[in-house]
Amino acid sequence: MEKDLGNYRKVYQKKELSINEISDNPMEVFQKWFYEVDEFGGDIEPNAMTISTIGLDGIPKSRVVLLKKYTWEGFIFYTNYNSDKGKAIEKNPKVCLSFFWNTIERQIIIQGEAEKISENLSDGYFESRPDGSKLGAWASDQSQPVASRSYLDKRLKDFEEKFEGKEITRPPHWGGYIVRPQTIEFWQGRPNRMHDRIKFTLQENFEWKIERLAP
Repeated sequence: MEKDLGNYRKVYQKKELSINEISDNPMEVFQKWFYEVDEFGGDIEPNAMTISTIGLDGIPKSRVVLLKKYTWEGFIFYTNYNSDKGKAIEKNPKVCLSFFWNTIERQIIIQGEAEKISENLSDGYFESRPDGSKLGAWASDQSQPVASRSYLDKRLKDFEEKFEGKEITRPPHWGGYIVRPQTIEFWQGRPNRMHDRIKFTLQENFEWKIERLAP
């Protein structure tokens, strides 16, 4: 099967990114961009981000997760610690996050290190989840092979019965990570593929070096 995608092209021309008008703190820039894409609409889940890890087999793997909080320190998401990504992070905490917001022709690429957040913070977020999502965290041995869909449905039903009329506590194998950024690159699409790329790199004195990159 063959399909030529050579004529798939889009002209990027909605906005521009000037290094002279940008904040010297990349987290402020991220907050501004996130508010703008959220207000602009069109992206159904603006907090959807791709996280790339190096697997135990040494091969990179990327998948989409949901950003649930960002602070001055970094970016927080939640997952099963026993999943492929959890095992990869345990062995090598260096990860890459990326956002692509098609509606405003922007992407952000973040390199940093992931570490588990405190248990009380994971507890607090878990309590805010719908009961179905809480039960799913118990029922799914994420990334492990299963015999059938019916096996998964039975697992969920078993935990529904187990917690019926009781508080659904957080599984010990489920919780949050914070990714502390070491570099953050802001990419704004421009005409003729001459895109704006501004990169922030954290220095040893905890100040950010800012530079423009060629597209």
